[in-house]
Amino acid sequence: MPNFVTDIASAANLVSRADRILVIGCSGGGKTTLSKRLGARLGVRHISMDRDFYWLPGWVKRPKAEEREMIATAVAEERWLMDGTGASTFDLRMPRTDMVLWVRLPRWRCLLGVTTRWLRWRGRARPEMAPGCPERLDGEFLTYIWNFERRWAPLILAGIERYKPDVPVLQLKSHREMRRLLDLLGAPA
Repeated sequence: MPNFVTDIASAANLVSRADRILVIGCSGGGKTTLSKRLGARLGVRHISMDRDFYWLPGWVKRPKAEEREMIATAVAEERWLMDGTGASTFDLRMPRTDMVLWVRLPRWRCLLGVTTRWLRWRGRARPEMAPGCPERLDGEFLTYIWNFERRWAPLILAGIERYKPDVPVLQLKSHREMRRLLDLLGAPA
């Protein structure tokens, strides 16, 4: 069983001392917003899995071998804050991670988040996404979000357990909890 931290104040203390932080969770929950704010507060480079590794212009998936090589190079750095779930690369990322922040909002909140994001960025690539990948919303993406807890949460738990069972994991289940963490770290909410 992962090493869940249930007290946000204790987690904030761990985050403030961590050199390598992994922010995971379902799309639309606020991983990237949280990551950018934490990275700025902690003076740590924010790495977006989507922007920096996964996608090439036109929503073309980067070749897996190239993606893994890029991730391995990034996680070898001394300090980073990496935003993205991608359990298939936990073998590279988890052993180097000091702290996991699992954004675990309710399904409806994630669906609202991606819909709001789509309305704001429709037809344009948002800054957190790879260039040439305009914001989109389709049935496949909505199905991914709808099934995230059932399909992906067990893989996340298994990956943590397999690659770094002792890593502290804070589950953030609301935007209020995310704001509380940022407040405790002195980061702008």
